[in-house]
Amino acid sequence: MDGRGWVVVGTVLVGVLVLAVGGCVCVVWAERGGPRWVRAVASATLVSGSLLRRSARSRRRNRSLSGGDSGDGGGWDGGSGGGGSSDGG
Repeated sequence: MDGRGWVVVGTVLVGVLVLAVGGCVCVVWAERGGPRWVRAVASATLVSGSLLRRSARSRRRNRSLSGGDSGDGGGWDGGSGGGGSSDGG
């Protein structure tokens, strides 16, 4: 990828980060009784989060049902916390 490609990728990532932070700010503001447009943005943010969680859950479920190798050592575990024997009990 040339230099311009990395700039485009960086710009898209920064844009997604700004939208996520802005959505979180609107959720907090809406809880405190913000204007109507803030409540609309907050609702959209919460719905988007729910859809992303549901999508991740279904991907994990599909991966486990497909008989994938559980010991492949790769990939993100979805925030399950590891749960190994290193927790002292």
